[in-house]
Amino acid sequence: MENKDTIILLVDDEADILEFLGYNLAKEGFQILKARNGQKALDLAKEHKPHLVILDIMMPGLDGIETCNQLRKLPGMQNSLIIFLTARGEDYSQIAGFEAGADDYITKPIKPKVLVSRIQALLRRFRSIPEISGKSICREFTIDLDRYVVIKDNAEIILARKEFEILQLLVSRPNKVFTREDIFTRIWGENVIVGDRTIDVHIRRIREKVGTDNIKTIKGVGYKYEEE
Repeated sequence: MENKDTIILLVDDEADILEFLGYNLAKEGFQILKARNGQKALDLAKEHKPHLVILDIMMPGLDGIETCNQLRKLPGMQNSLIIFLTARGEDYSQIAGFEAGADDYITKPIKPKVLVSRIQALLRRFRSIPEISGKSICREFTIDLDRYVVIKDNAEIILARKEFEILQLLVSRPNKVFTREDIFTRIWGENVIVGDRTIDVHIRRIREKVGTDNIKTIKGVGYKYEEE
C-alpha cells in the first residue's frame, strides 16, 4: 500500500492544528479526513475505514480516550492504527491511551518532519506484517485470526488490538518465556517507546477479559502462556 492509497483521519477540536497536520500529511500524498470532535470521528470512521487515526485526548464531549475505545469496537477498525497526538505527557495519560488501544503516543509540540517520520515508520511496520488467517486453538479458548476475536465457552470476547496481538504471541509458543523487550519489539516495534506499566496493564486486561490464569509472570523477565 502506497501513501496515496492510505487514508488518515485527523481528530482535534482546534481547527488550526487540523489545518497544520492536514497540510503536512497531504504533502506526503496521504488521503486526509478531518473531524473536530469524537462523534464526527466515529461517523467518518464508519464510512471510510481509515488506515490511521491521529487523535487528540482533550476534546469537549467525547474525549480522545473514549473515542479510541469506541473506534476499536467498530467493524473493520480493529486493524487500523491509532496514534494519540496530545499535550498530555503524564505517565497515567500514556497508559490510558495504550490501554484504550492506541499504537503510539506522541506529545505536542512536535516538528512536522519528526511527526511524518514517526507515522511513516509505523506504517512501514504495519505494511510489512504478513497477512495471517485461520485459528489458534488451545485448551481454554480459540483465537480467530480473521475476525480478531477470542472464542471461549461459545462466547466471543473482543480484545483491543494490542491485547489480541500479545495473547496470540504468547499462545503461539506455549510455555515459552517472552521477555518484555521481545514483546515490545514484536507488538509495538522498535520506534515506539512504552513504559513497563503499559505491558502490565495489557496483560492484566487480557487475564480479566479472557478469564485465564495460564498467563504467567516470570518476575524480572517477562511472560508466558502455560499449557500442560
